[in-house]
Amino acid sequence: MSEPMRILVLTKYGSLGASSRLRFQQYLPWLRQAGLDVTVQSLLSDDQVLARYRSGGYGIPSLLQAYAARARALTRRRRFDLVWIEKEALPWWPLWLESTLLRGVPYVLDYDDAVFHNYDLHANPLVRRLYGRRLDGLMAGAALVVGGNRYLAQRAQESGARRVEVLPTVIDLDRYPRRAEMSAITAATGEAPRIVWIGSPSTARYLELLREPLQALAANRPFTLRVIGGEVDLPGVPVEIVPWSEATEVESLCACQVGVMPLFESPWERGKCGYKLIQYMACGLPVVASGVGVNPELVRPGENGFLADTPAEWTEALGGLLADATMRDRLGADGRRRVEQSYCVQQTGPRLAALLRSVRQSNPRGSHSDGARS
Repeated sequence: MSEPMRILVLTKYGSLGASSRLRFQQYLPWLRQAGLDVTVQSLLSDDQVLARYRSGGYGIPSLLQAYAARARALTRRRRFDLVWIEKEALPWWPLWLESTLLRGVPYVLDYDDAVFHNYDLHANPLVRRLYGRRLDGLMAGAALVVGGNRYLAQRAQESGARRVEVLPTVIDLDRYPRRAEMSAITAATGEAPRIVWIGSPSTARYLELLREPLQALAANRPFTLRVIGGEVDLPGVPVEIVPWSEATEVESLCACQVGVMPLFESPWERGKCGYKLIQYMACGLPVVASGVGVNPELVRPGENGFLADTPAEWTEALGGLLADATMRDRLGADGRRRVEQSYCVQQTGPRLAALLRSVRQSNPRGSHSDGARS
């Protein structure tokens, strides 16, 4: 019997980093079930992430330790058949150095954000000149680049990547049981319907796009804006702040009636993968979203929600949903079906395992007894 395929997984974060948790960690059971031998090394630990939340930065000694550990992991790369990397192995290091530390083993890059714009759209012209094509060079050397949407995949194709696949950021259906009819519960308890937004302190700025529409709605009908994981100040709008935790996020979402995803129009936002929309739909909520990036692919107007790009469109879409519980239920049920069909790990897990296996088949290497691996 042949030895299992060995994969070194280089994530950016531990479980507190949403990108690492959703694009990598939730797939580990599926990969192991498929017979893959997976070893994970995170660049930044949960303790470091928490320290950053408290102080606003990681601190130079902490970062030096993190990069030293990552460099050590890369020196052991020849023990593996494949290196699977979240975005980049060594952010802000010279491309030639990272490429050298990846030499001799095929590697796969995964992107769920347009992180290349950290370099090519940087405010400092020197950074743009020195690093603007850094990730393009990294993608050109990859055996496979996986993007969370077509915008990210297109950048990889333009960089000269040999192979590019699109794999959305998805939920685990086991964590999102079918939602009870919250409209009936709301009617029975007399609670005002809730519009919900989930995110982080850094992304709560998008809610400024809803200031005018929500203030107009609040003047005419009762509702509460539930903000999970962020802070917002919207005078005249009833706001309920709920701390985020992985253990409670599904329950917090399911107690709401409409999910929103406002976005600015910019290159960075075009790289967003629409995960919060998928969460809302998994909970059976109709959605309203800006028509930016991947959102028009996820939202089918009149079927599972609406797209809105002006204050008037936001007011109309949200007002209609707040007033019509039957429509909310119909659109929410359609969204749930879409998630079950295309946007859950139960669908994408086997596909990802097959993609990683195919890289080994396309890039055969010596057996595990090869002296280069010791």
